[in-house]
Amino acid sequence: MKKLAVLGSTGSIGKQTLEVVLAYPSSFNVVALAAKDEVDLIVEQIKKFSPKIVSVADDATKSKVEAALGKTNTKILTNSEGLLAAATDPAVNTVVVAIPGSLSLTPTLEAIKAKKDLALATKEILVAGGDLMMEEIKKAGIKVMPIDSEHSAIYQCLAGEDKKKVKKIILTASGGPFLNTPVEKLAAMTPKEALAHPTWKMGPKITIDSATLMNKGLEVIEAHYLFGIDYKNIEVIIHPQSVIHSMVEFVDGSVMAQLGPADMRLPIQYALLDGKRAQNFFKRIDFTKLSTLNFAKPDLNKFQCLKLAYEAAKKGGTAGAVLNAANEVAVKQFLGKKIGFMQIAEQVKAALDKHQSKANPTIEDILAADKWAREAN
Repeated sequence: MKKLAVLGSTGSIGKQTLEVVLAYPSSFNVVALAAKDEVDLIVEQIKKFSPKIVSVADDATKSKVEAALGKTNTKILTNSEGLLAAATDPAVNTVVVAIPGSLSLTPTLEAIKAKKDLALATKEILVAGGDLMMEEIKKAGIKVMPIDSEHSAIYQCLAGEDKKKVKKIILTASGGPFLNTPVEKLAAMTPKEALAHPTWKMGPKITIDSATLMNKGLEVIEAHYLFGIDYKNIEVIIHPQSVIHSMVEFVDGSVMAQLGPADMRLPIQYALLDGKRAQNFFKRIDFTKLSTLNFAKPDLNKFQCLKLAYEAAKKGGTAGAVLNAANEVAVKQFLGKKIGFMQIAEQVKAALDKHQSKANPTIEDILAADKWAREAN
Protein backbone atom coordinates (compact mmCIF):
# COMPACT_ATOMS: atom_id res chain seq x y z
CA MET A 1 0.00 0.00 0.00
CA LYS A 2 1.36 3.41 -1.02
CA LYS A 3 1.40 5.89 1.87
CA LEU A 4 0.66 9.39 0.67
CA ALA A 5 1.16 12.97 1.72
CA VAL A 6 -1.02 15.25 -0.41
CA LEU A 7 0.25 18.83 -0.41
CA GLY A 8 -2.59 21.02 -1.63
CA SER A 9 -5.41 18.63 -0.75
CA THR A 10 -8.18 21.23 -1.09
CA GLY A 11 -7.10 22.49 -4.52
CA SER A 12 -8.26 21.14 -7.86
CA ILE A 13 -5.47 18.56 -8.24
CA GLY A 14 -5.56 17.65 -4.56
CA LYS A 15 -9.29 16.93 -4.60
CA GLN A 16 -8.99 14.86 -7.78
CA THR A 17 -6.06 12.96 -6.25
CA LEU A 18 -8.28 11.99 -3.34
CA GLU A 19 -10.96 10.85 -5.80
CA VAL A 20 -8.41 8.47 -7.28
CA VAL A 21 -7.51 7.27 -3.78
CA LEU A 22 -11.18 6.49 -3.14
CA ALA A 23 -11.36 4.56 -6.42
CA TYR A 24 -8.48 2.32 -5.24
CA PRO A 25 -8.91 2.08 -1.45
CA SER A 26 -6.69 -1.00 -1.10
CA SER A 27 -3.79 0.69 -2.91
CA PHE A 28 -3.40 3.90 -0.91
CA ASN A 29 -3.28 5.19 2.64
CA VAL A 30 -3.44 8.95 3.20
CA VAL A 31 -0.96 9.72 5.97
CA ALA A 32 -0.75 13.50 5.66
CA LEU A 33 -2.66 16.38 4.10
CA ALA A 34 -1.65 19.99 3.65
CA ALA A 35 -4.29 22.61 2.91
CA LYS A 36 -4.88 26.32 3.31
CA ASP A 37 -7.96 27.63 5.14
CA GLU A 38 -10.99 25.85 3.62
CA VAL A 39 -12.29 24.69 7.01
CA ASP A 40 -15.36 22.70 5.93
CA LEU A 41 -13.48 20.81 3.23
CA ILE A 42 -10.50 20.14 5.50
CA VAL A 43 -12.82 18.69 8.15
CA GLU A 44 -14.55 16.56 5.52
CA GLN A 45 -11.22 15.21 4.28
CA ILE A 46 -10.03 14.40 7.79
CA LYS A 47 -13.22 12.48 8.55
CA LYS A 48 -13.01 10.59 5.25
CA PHE A 49 -9.30 9.70 5.24
CA SER A 50 -8.21 9.84 8.92
CA PRO A 51 -4.73 11.21 8.21
CA LYS A 52 -2.03 11.20 10.86
CA ILE A 53 -1.09 14.84 10.16
CA VAL A 54 -2.88 17.80 8.61
CA SER A 55 -1.16 21.11 7.96
CA VAL A 56 -3.26 24.28 7.66
CA ALA A 57 -2.43 27.90 6.92
CA ASP A 58 -2.58 29.48 10.37
CA ASP A 59 -3.65 29.18 14.01
CA ALA A 60 -7.12 30.61 13.32
CA THR A 61 -7.82 27.87 10.77
CA LYS A 62 -6.40 25.27 13.15
CA SER A 63 -8.76 26.38 15.92
CA LYS A 64 -11.79 26.23 13.63
CA VAL A 65 -10.86 22.78 12.33
CA GLU A 66 -10.28 21.42 15.84
CA ALA A 67 -13.58 22.88 17.06
CA ALA A 68 -15.46 21.31 14.14
CA LEU A 69 -13.78 17.92 14.58
CA GLY A 70 -14.00 17.50 18.32
CA LYS A 71 -11.96 14.55 19.58
CA THR A 72 -9.57 13.30 16.89
CA ASN A 73 -6.34 11.35 16.46
CA THR A 74 -5.25 13.66 13.66
CA LYS A 75 -2.53 16.12 14.60
CA ILE A 76 -3.24 19.62 13.25
CA LEU A 77 -0.16 21.69 12.46
CA THR A 78 0.30 25.13 10.93
CA ASN A 79 2.41 27.28 8.62
CA SER A 80 5.67 26.19 7.00
CA GLU A 81 6.50 23.88 9.91
CA GLY A 82 3.29 21.95 9.32
CA LEU A 83 3.92 21.76 5.60
CA LEU A 84 7.42 20.42 6.21
CA ALA A 85 6.13 17.84 8.71
CA ALA A 86 3.51 16.60 6.24
CA ALA A 87 6.09 16.26 3.45
CA THR A 88 8.70 14.42 5.52
CA ASP A 89 6.75 12.24 7.95
CA PRO A 90 8.52 8.88 8.28
CA ALA A 91 5.33 6.96 7.46
CA VAL A 92 5.00 8.69 4.06
CA ASN A 93 6.66 7.12 1.01
CA THR A 94 5.12 9.27 -1.77
CA VAL A 95 4.45 13.01 -1.73
CA VAL A 96 1.88 14.48 -4.10
CA VAL A 97 3.01 18.06 -4.72
CA ALA A 98 -0.02 20.08 -5.79
CA ILE A 99 0.44 23.48 -4.14
CA PRO A 100 0.75 26.14 -6.85
CA GLY A 101 3.58 28.61 -6.55
CA SER A 102 6.85 28.63 -4.65
CA LEU A 103 5.40 27.74 -1.23
CA SER A 104 6.14 24.06 -1.83
CA LEU A 105 9.82 24.55 -2.82
CA THR A 106 11.38 23.94 0.61
CA PRO A 107 9.10 21.09 1.74
CA THR A 108 9.58 19.35 -1.61
CA LEU A 109 13.35 19.67 -1.36
CA GLU A 110 13.25 18.22 2.15
CA ALA A 111 10.95 15.40 0.98
CA ILE A 112 13.50 14.56 -1.73
CA LYS A 113 16.32 14.51 0.83
CA ALA A 114 14.16 12.21 2.98
CA LYS A 115 13.94 9.89 -0.07
CA LYS A 116 10.21 10.26 -0.66
CA ASP A 117 9.00 9.53 -4.19
CA LEU A 118 7.21 12.46 -5.85
CA ALA A 119 4.00 12.71 -7.83
CA LEU A 120 4.59 16.18 -9.22
CA ALA A 121 1.83 18.57 -10.25
CA THR A 122 3.47 21.83 -9.19
CA LYS A 123 5.43 23.14 -12.18
CA GLU A 124 7.15 25.79 -10.12
CA ILE A 125 9.32 23.19 -8.36
CA LEU A 126 11.37 22.66 -11.52
CA VAL A 127 10.78 26.12 -13.02
CA ALA A 128 12.29 27.90 -10.01
CA GLY A 129 14.74 25.27 -8.82
CA GLY A 130 15.23 22.73 -11.59
CA ASP A 131 19.02 22.32 -11.44
CA LEU A 132 19.05 22.03 -7.65
CA MET A 133 16.03 19.73 -7.48
CA MET A 134 17.27 17.38 -10.20
CA GLU A 135 20.68 17.14 -8.52
CA GLU A 136 19.04 16.19 -5.21
CA ILE A 137 16.64 13.78 -6.93
CA LYS A 138 19.62 12.01 -8.51
CA LYS A 139 21.42 11.81 -5.15
CA ALA A 140 18.34 10.43 -3.39
CA GLY A 141 17.58 7.90 -6.13
CA ILE A 142 13.86 8.58 -5.88
CA LYS A 143 11.14 8.23 -8.49
CA VAL A 144 9.42 11.32 -9.93
CA MET A 145 6.12 10.77 -11.71
CA PRO A 146 4.59 13.78 -13.51
CA ILE A 147 0.92 14.56 -12.94
CA ASP A 148 0.55 17.26 -15.61
CA SER A 149 -1.38 15.74 -18.50
CA GLU A 150 1.29 16.90 -20.97
CA HIS A 151 4.24 15.46 -19.08
CA SER A 152 2.34 12.29 -18.30
CA ALA A 153 1.72 11.98 -22.05
CA ILE A 154 5.43 12.39 -22.82
CA TYR A 155 6.35 9.90 -20.11
CA GLN A 156 4.00 7.37 -21.67
CA CYS A 157 5.27 8.05 -25.20
CA LEU A 158 8.86 7.48 -24.07
CA ALA A 159 8.15 4.21 -22.24
CA GLY A 160 10.55 1.60 -23.58
CA GLU A 161 12.14 4.05 -26.03
CA ASP A 162 15.77 5.14 -26.41
CA LYS A 163 15.87 8.83 -25.46
CA LYS A 164 18.85 9.31 -27.75
CA LYS A 165 16.48 8.68 -30.66
CA VAL A 166 14.18 11.60 -29.71
CA LYS A 167 14.18 14.45 -32.23
CA LYS A 168 11.76 16.70 -30.32
CA ILE A 169 9.03 16.88 -27.74
CA ILE A 170 5.77 18.51 -28.82
CA LEU A 171 3.70 20.01 -26.00
CA THR A 172 0.09 20.65 -26.94
CA ALA A 173 -1.82 23.69 -25.68
CA SER A 174 -5.55 24.30 -25.87
CA GLY A 175 -4.93 27.99 -26.52
CA GLY A 176 -7.26 28.90 -23.66
CA PRO A 177 -10.34 31.13 -23.83
CA PHE A 178 -8.66 33.84 -25.94
CA LEU A 179 -7.28 31.70 -28.76
CA ASN A 180 -9.53 33.39 -31.33
CA THR A 181 -9.72 36.80 -29.62
CA PRO A 182 -7.99 39.55 -31.65
CA VAL A 183 -4.87 40.80 -29.89
CA GLU A 184 -6.20 44.38 -29.84
CA LYS A 185 -9.14 43.25 -27.68
CA LEU A 186 -7.11 41.35 -25.07
CA ALA A 187 -6.40 44.40 -22.91
CA ALA A 188 -10.13 44.68 -22.13
CA MET A 189 -10.60 41.03 -21.13
CA THR A 190 -11.90 40.50 -17.59
CA PRO A 191 -10.93 37.86 -15.01
CA LYS A 192 -14.32 36.20 -15.50
CA GLU A 193 -13.66 35.85 -19.23
CA ALA A 194 -10.11 34.61 -18.63
CA LEU A 195 -11.35 31.97 -16.18
CA ALA A 196 -13.77 30.48 -18.72
CA HIS A 197 -11.42 27.74 -19.95
CA PRO A 198 -12.95 25.84 -22.88
CA THR A 199 -11.77 22.31 -22.02
CA TRP A 200 -10.13 21.96 -18.60
CA LYS A 201 -11.48 22.43 -15.08
CA MET A 202 -8.62 23.86 -13.01
CA GLY A 203 -7.84 26.29 -10.21
CA PRO A 204 -7.87 30.05 -10.91
CA LYS A 205 -4.10 30.59 -11.07
CA ILE A 206 -3.38 27.83 -13.58
CA THR A 207 -6.47 28.83 -15.58
CA ILE A 208 -5.15 32.37 -16.02
CA ASP A 209 -1.75 30.92 -16.91
CA SER A 210 -3.51 28.90 -19.60
CA ALA A 211 -5.13 32.08 -20.94
CA THR A 212 -1.72 33.81 -21.23
CA LEU A 213 0.06 30.60 -22.30
CA MET A 214 2.48 31.09 -19.39
CA ASN A 215 1.34 27.65 -18.26
CA LYS A 216 2.80 26.19 -21.44
CA GLY A 217 6.01 28.13 -20.94
CA LEU A 218 6.36 26.67 -17.44
CA GLU A 219 5.72 23.23 -18.92
CA VAL A 220 8.55 23.73 -21.43
CA ILE A 221 10.97 24.30 -18.55
CA GLU A 222 9.55 21.37 -16.61
CA ALA A 223 9.86 19.07 -19.64
CA HIS A 224 13.50 20.08 -20.09
CA TYR A 225 14.31 18.89 -16.56
CA LEU A 226 12.07 15.82 -16.44
CA PHE A 227 13.22 14.37 -19.76
CA GLY A 228 16.67 15.90 -20.29
CA ILE A 229 15.71 17.48 -23.63
CA ASP A 230 17.34 20.67 -24.91
CA TYR A 231 15.02 23.68 -25.14
CA LYS A 232 15.55 23.97 -28.88
CA ASN A 233 13.97 20.51 -29.19
CA ILE A 234 10.84 21.34 -27.18
CA GLU A 235 8.03 22.74 -29.32
CA VAL A 236 4.61 24.10 -28.35
CA ILE A 237 1.66 23.61 -30.69
CA ILE A 238 -1.93 24.78 -30.29
CA HIS A 239 -4.49 21.96 -30.20
CA PRO A 240 -7.88 23.37 -29.09
CA GLN A 241 -9.65 20.02 -28.63
CA SER A 242 -7.25 18.89 -25.84
CA VAL A 243 -7.48 15.28 -26.99
CA ILE A 244 -3.81 14.76 -27.84
CA HIS A 245 -2.02 15.65 -24.62
CA SER A 246 1.48 15.76 -26.10
CA MET A 247 3.70 14.01 -28.63
CA VAL A 248 7.25 12.81 -29.17
CA GLU A 249 8.88 12.86 -32.59
CA PHE A 250 11.74 10.41 -33.14
CA VAL A 251 14.71 10.69 -35.50
CA ASP A 252 13.09 8.38 -38.05
CA GLY A 253 10.11 10.71 -38.43
CA SER A 254 7.72 8.57 -36.38
CA VAL A 255 5.53 10.46 -33.91
CA MET A 256 4.10 8.92 -30.74
CA ALA A 257 1.04 10.68 -29.31
CA GLN A 258 -0.94 10.06 -26.14
CA LEU A 259 -4.68 10.69 -26.35
CA GLY A 260 -7.28 10.87 -23.64
CA PRO A 261 -10.26 12.85 -22.37
CA ALA A 262 -9.66 16.19 -20.66
CA ASP A 263 -9.76 14.65 -17.19
CA MET A 264 -6.86 15.17 -14.77
CA ARG A 265 -7.80 12.07 -12.78
CA LEU A 266 -6.31 9.89 -15.53
CA PRO A 267 -2.71 11.23 -15.33
CA ILE A 268 -3.06 11.35 -11.54
CA GLN A 269 -4.04 7.68 -11.51
CA TYR A 270 -1.15 6.81 -13.83
CA ALA A 271 1.34 8.66 -11.61
CA LEU A 272 0.09 7.24 -8.32
CA LEU A 273 0.14 3.69 -9.71
CA ASP A 274 3.74 4.17 -10.94
CA GLY A 275 2.84 3.92 -14.60
CA LYS A 276 0.84 0.73 -14.25
CA ARG A 277 -2.38 0.40 -16.26
CA ALA A 278 -5.51 -0.06 -14.18
CA GLN A 279 -9.25 0.08 -14.70
CA ASN A 280 -10.49 3.56 -15.56
CA PHE A 281 -13.45 4.56 -13.41
CA PHE A 282 -13.62 8.01 -14.98
CA LYS A 283 -13.98 9.31 -18.56
CA ARG A 284 -13.11 7.74 -21.92
CA ILE A 285 -12.81 9.09 -25.46
CA ASP A 286 -15.67 8.49 -27.87
CA PHE A 287 -13.95 8.78 -31.26
CA THR A 288 -17.30 8.92 -33.07
CA LYS A 289 -17.86 12.32 -31.45
CA LEU A 290 -14.53 13.77 -32.60
CA SER A 291 -15.15 15.56 -35.88
CA THR A 292 -11.77 17.30 -36.24
CA LEU A 293 -8.42 17.72 -34.52
CA ASN A 294 -6.83 21.11 -35.24
CA PHE A 295 -3.24 22.29 -34.81
CA ALA A 296 -1.55 25.67 -35.15
CA LYS A 297 1.59 27.52 -34.15
CA PRO A 298 1.21 29.82 -31.13
CA ASP A 299 1.27 33.55 -31.86
CA LEU A 300 4.15 34.80 -29.70
CA ASN A 301 3.20 38.45 -30.27
CA LYS A 302 -0.21 37.72 -28.83
CA PHE A 303 0.92 35.30 -26.11
CA GLN A 304 4.12 36.97 -24.95
CA CYS A 305 4.32 34.99 -21.71
CA LEU A 306 5.31 31.88 -23.67
CA LYS A 307 8.15 33.81 -25.31
CA LEU A 308 9.27 35.15 -21.92
CA ALA A 309 9.37 31.63 -20.49
CA TYR A 310 11.69 30.44 -23.27
CA GLU A 311 13.93 33.46 -22.67
CA ALA A 312 14.09 32.82 -18.91
CA ALA A 313 14.78 29.13 -19.53
CA LYS A 314 17.76 29.95 -21.72
CA LYS A 315 19.15 32.38 -19.13
CA GLY A 316 18.95 29.69 -16.46
CA GLY A 317 20.05 30.22 -12.87
CA THR A 318 17.57 32.26 -10.84
CA ALA A 319 15.72 33.58 -13.91
CA GLY A 320 13.13 30.80 -13.59
CA ALA A 321 12.37 31.78 -10.00
CA VAL A 322 11.88 35.41 -11.06
CA LEU A 323 9.70 34.40 -14.02
CA ASN A 324 7.49 32.34 -11.75
CA ALA A 325 7.24 34.80 -8.86
CA ALA A 326 6.62 37.85 -11.07
CA ASN A 327 3.91 35.91 -12.88
CA GLU A 328 2.26 34.82 -9.62
CA VAL A 329 2.08 38.42 -8.43
CA ALA A 330 0.77 39.69 -11.77
CA VAL A 331 -1.90 36.97 -11.98
CA LYS A 332 -3.05 37.77 -8.46
CA GLN A 333 -3.27 41.45 -9.33
CA PHE A 334 -5.21 40.67 -12.50
CA LEU A 335 -7.67 38.46 -10.60
CA GLY A 336 -8.04 41.33 -8.11
CA LYS A 337 -8.76 43.70 -11.04
CA LYS A 338 -5.73 45.84 -10.23
CA ILE A 339 -4.09 45.39 -13.63
CA GLY A 340 -5.28 44.46 -17.12
CA PHE A 341 -4.76 41.15 -18.88
CA MET A 342 -1.91 42.33 -21.12
CA GLN A 343 -0.08 43.83 -18.15
CA ILE A 344 0.65 40.34 -16.83
CA ALA A 345 3.30 39.82 -19.52
CA GLU A 346 4.51 43.41 -19.18
CA GLN A 347 5.20 43.00 -15.46
CA VAL A 348 6.95 39.66 -15.93
CA LYS A 349 9.16 41.13 -18.66
CA ALA A 350 10.04 44.12 -16.49
CA ALA A 351 11.13 41.85 -13.64
CA LEU A 352 13.23 39.64 -15.92
CA ASP A 353 14.87 42.68 -17.52
CA LYS A 354 15.90 44.07 -14.12
CA HIS A 355 17.12 40.78 -12.66
CA GLN A 356 20.74 39.65 -12.75
CA SER A 357 20.44 35.88 -12.88
CA LYS A 358 22.69 33.88 -10.54
CA ALA A 359 24.07 30.60 -11.91
CA ASN A 360 24.01 27.36 -9.88
CA PRO A 361 21.74 28.79 -7.19
CA THR A 362 21.25 27.33 -3.73
CA ILE A 363 17.75 27.07 -2.24
CA GLU A 364 18.52 30.33 -0.39
CA ASP A 365 19.40 32.03 -3.70
CA ILE A 366 16.19 30.76 -5.28
CA LEU A 367 14.04 31.96 -2.39
CA ALA A 368 15.82 35.33 -2.40
CA ALA A 369 15.17 35.75 -6.14
CA ASP A 370 11.55 34.77 -5.57
CA LYS A 371 11.23 37.38 -2.79
CA TRP A 372 12.95 40.04 -4.92
CA ALA A 373 10.56 39.48 -7.83
CA ARG A 374 7.52 39.73 -5.58
CA GLU A 375 8.71 42.98 -4.05
CA ALA A 376 9.69 44.38 -7.45
CA ASN A 377 6.05 44.18 -8.52
